[in-house]
Amino acid sequence: MPLASGAPSPPSEMPARPYRMIHFFPPQIEKVRAKIPELIPKVDILLGNLEDAIPASDKEAARKGLIEVALNNDFGDTSLWTRINSLDSPWVLDDLLTIIPQAGDKLDVVMVPKVEGPWDIHYIDRLLAQLEAKYGIKKSLQVHAILETALGVSNVEEICAASPRMQGISLGPADLAASRRMKTTRVGGGHPSYQVIADPDAENPEAPRVSAQQDPWHYTLARMVDACNSAGILPFYGPFGAIDDPVAGEYQFRAAFLMGCVGTWTLHPSQIDIAKRAFSPTAEEVKTAKRIIEAMGDGTGTVMLDGRMQDDATFKQAQVMVQTAKVIAQRDSEYAELYGF
Repeated sequence: MPLASGAPSPPSEMPARPYRMIHFFPPQIEKVRAKIPELIPKVDILLGNLEDAIPASDKEAARKGLIEVALNNDFGDTSLWTRINSLDSPWVLDDLLTIIPQAGDKLDVVMVPKVEGPWDIHYIDRLLAQLEAKYGIKKSLQVHAILETALGVSNVEEICAASPRMQGISLGPADLAASRRMKTTRVGGGHPSYQVIADPDAENPEAPRVSAQQDPWHYTLARMVDACNSAGILPFYGPFGAIDDPVAGEYQFRAAFLMGCVGTWTLHPSQIDIAKRAFSPTAEEVKTAKRIIEAMGDGTGTVMLDGRMQDDATFKQAQVMVQTAKVIAQRDSEYAELYGF
């Protein structure tokens, strides 16, 4: 039920649409706002950032810029989000009391940083309901949390289930690293010092030993994906800060997609196409999934396909792949042709 008299009913289901990239833009910069009409058809989600990367002196200008973008553009199938300032900041109330009355009907999701427990979601849930009721907002805004503190990770399952407004969670590796006292200044991705090394060669102890760089976010990402799927909401990777290393970015995004994430953040226009590729199944993957579904018939029993056993579990995996491809194809004609839909 709505948490305020006159507020719209909370959402009952997650819209079936692509979420491959949440593209961040700084709304206080006029030349960035001027390019928004070109960006809208290229991205699945467009997010006006009010928090980190916005100087304190520009907070008010960022709010005004976001409202201008919201009111002056037709977003079509692209979703408009905003990231408000953290709940312990001096700016967050002004963010909500300014944005929601003027542009609430154009927004789909409010992203909340540094969520530490269900209490943070309960607070924003009630406040949004009050604002929706007061200003006649016709749809219930959804909430997206960022997982970027050690306490938040400890409470991730409760955060996911805290409200029917919950849309999803993004991994926030930079603030999480600081919260954990990790010794890195990187934003997402691997680290050259985070490695495992093979044992010495017994016959030649001085020989070079094979080593491999590991992913320091694997545990957190896996736990977040499980928590999100248990609550029926969506997991996202978050930012990859090395804009000048698109190869590493694509590898990281693709690994997150394989793990179950539906999308990531893009901080620069050059990352948009990378995210689109990484969070879309390849044509070969979709082709294989279609063959498994066709070969399995009603999905029971087992069959051999190209020397590999297929059963009800691989049938379900194939259904996930094909359904993902269908949703993407409905929005993106390039991928509809690629997948043969």
